[in-house]
Amino acid sequence: MADSLWMALALVLVLEGLFPLVSPSAWRKTFTQLLGLNDGQIRFFGLAAVVVGLTCLLFLA
Repeated sequence: MADSLWMALALVLVLEGLFPLVSPSAWRKTFTQLLGLNDGQIRFFGLAAVVVGLTCLLFLA
């Protein structure tokens, strides 16, 4: 169980690092646009990510 968790976290780091590695200028532009969002919008995207992730886990488990 613990090994799977560490592998999942490592995969997240790999996926998170791909965008700034491949296109740093586009990543910077996207990040700048994210800074302009208000707290409610950021919370909505966080909630959506959690719901999608949990749904994927339910189907894969």
